[in-house]
Amino acid sequence: MSAKLLIKTCPTCGSDKIKRVVRDVTRNYKGKTYFVPALEFYECPNCGEKVYDRDAMLKIEANSPAYHKAEMPADA
Repeated sequence: MSAKLLIKTCPTCGSDKIKRVVRDVTRNYKGKTYFVPALEFYECPNCGEKVYDRDAMLKIEANSPAYHKAEMPADA
């Protein structure tokens, strides 16, 4: 069980308006679009900074083609 990250101040602009949000995220990596459902992270409405905890990063990595290992050929 991992502890939840608790952020009260934006690390970029210092705003106290940073909030935890849950959002479906669509991103692109090298021309490939991928989708991360119900991603939970902090977002600052002042500067747009996004802060991801370990669980969020693991979810991004599980869905992103950047982290998928190339498949080995069957005859290798």
